[in-house]
Amino acid sequence: MKVGYQGVHGAFSEMAVRSFFGQDGCEAVGFREFSDMFDALEKGTVQFGMFPVENTTTGLISRTYDHFQKHSLNAVGEVVVPINQNLIVLPGTSFGEIREVYSHPEAIAQCSGFFQRNPALRPVVYDDTALSVKFIAAQGDRSKAAIASSLAAELYGMEILQGPVQDNPKNMTRFLCLTQDPSFPSNADKISIMLTLKHRPGALYNALGIFSALNINVLKLESRPIVGRLFEYSFYLDFAGNLRDPDVQEVLRRLKYDCIDVRVFGCYKAAEVTL
Repeated sequence: MKVGYQGVHGAFSEMAVRSFFGQDGCEAVGFREFSDMFDALEKGTVQFGMFPVENTTTGLISRTYDHFQKHSLNAVGEVVVPINQNLIVLPGTSFGEIREVYSHPEAIAQCSGFFQRNPALRPVVYDDTALSVKFIAAQGDRSKAAIASSLAAELYGMEILQGPVQDNPKNMTRFLCLTQDPSFPSNADKISIMLTLKHRPGALYNALGIFSALNINVLKLESRPIVGRLFEYSFYLDFAGNLRDPDVQEVLRRLKYDCIDVRVFGCYKAAEVTL
């Protein structure tokens, strides 16, 4: 079984794959771009894909959600991974030698306080956290450092000079596991949907009122612009329930009155979060 993730060996997404499927439960396959992984899923090159969707520090990961409008895949599970960002250097490098710190923009944003406290360090945006470690290892330049996982430091023979350096000690990322199979486990207790509302007053209010009327807990609500339509938005909701529940079926039936489109893209067991 092959499971895709975005990044190279040592990325946090690979850690999510290991956490969800087990250390030896699958073959993890790295992709440079999310679009490449979506294509591989639709072609069957990989059976599952692990996608980050939100972070406890920086919030919604929009580059993932924007693909949901273009692809028909199903979330069959989720996992929450603690994200400890480490300052990684060539072995023997001192803090005073560092001038540039490479990492993914999400990781840099999660460590904004670190850069404010150390204004002499220039953050440099790079494609991926683990790839930034691989890059500075190949450069052999002590003025360059990276921010990434402890796994990346270990894999590329580098040294953790300081860590963790993220702002939030409870920094975590939630990942959804996607596949083509629309089936869902019998113990599923969480549902993800996308709504495109009719463009009229009260549409969102009415839609949310349906959940309240049926005593269903909405866990998350996000909006994303609809490509090609000026200042119009789709809404992504996570809520508690199972698609076999009569109340959930009634919610989905009623939503169609206020929505142009209602799309279910996941029914799965909610991840256990350990602090």
